Amino acid sequence: MELHTVTVIVHATAAFAALVLGPVNMIRRSRDRLHRRIGRSWVVLMYATCVSGLLIFGHGITVFHALAVFTLCTVTLGLWRIRRGDWRGHAGNMIGSYAGTLIAFAFAVLIPERFIQQTAATHPVGLTAYAAGLILAVAGWVLLMRRLSRGDGDRTRNSAPAPAGVPA
Repeated sequence: MELHTVTVIVHATAAFAALVLGPVNMIRRSRDRLHRRIGRSWVVLMYATCVSGLLIFGHGITVFHALAVFTLCTVTLGLWRIRRGDWRGHAGNMIGSYAGTLIAFAFAVLIPERFIQQTAATHPVGLTAYAAGLILAVAGWVLLMRRLSRGDGDRTRNSAPAPAGVPA
C-alpha cells in the first residue's frame, strides 16, 4: 500500500471519528472528567486529521490545506483558552472547529473527484461497513471513557462539593 493511500485512510478515519465524537461533548454537561477525557480524545483526532490532511497532495495545495492550518490554530487556541479559564472562548473555538470539519466533510463528500465519492461509487458496502465500524469504535471509546471517569473525580477541581443529601 502506498504512503499516499495510508495517509488518506488515516485522515478519513480520524476526521470521521472526530465528527462522530464531537457531538458527545456538545450535548452533555461540561466541566467533568468525562468531558475532559472525551475532549482530549477529540483534540488528538483533530490534530491527526489536520496533520494528515496537510500531507495529502493528490490535487495540489487546496483550500483544504488552508482549512487544516486554520483548524490547528483554532483547536490550539481552544486549549489555551480553557487553560486560562475562558470556557466561553474555549467552547466557541471547539464548536467552530467542529463546524468547520463538518463543512469540509460535506464538500469532500460532494466533490466527485474526491476519494469518498470514488469509494462510495466502487465499494458502497465496504464504505458503509467501515463507517459503521468507526461509529461502533467511537461508541466503545465513549463507554470506556465513561467507565474510567466514574467516581468522586466526576466534578471539576474548582467546583464545590454537593450539599449533603443532594446527588452530585
